[in-house]
Amino acid sequence: MRFKTSAKCNGCVAAIGVELNKLINANQWHLYLSDPDKVLEVRADIAPEKVIAAVKTAGFRVEQM
Repeated sequence: MRFKTSAKCNGCVAAIGVELNKLINANQWHLYLSDPDKVLEVRADIAPEKVIAAVKTAGFRVEQM
């Protein structure tokens, strides 16, 4: 799954990671800051709504691509 996020820096990635790592393993997701859409890629068997909720809880905008 891929999501467009409002992350801007490694601190943002860390904040999102705190929430995502409660749901899935750290090796099951990656946030590409170099992509203009700041793409979060998730490779886990999890409902997209849970990923969206986790990113929003961390304080960021997110939408599934």
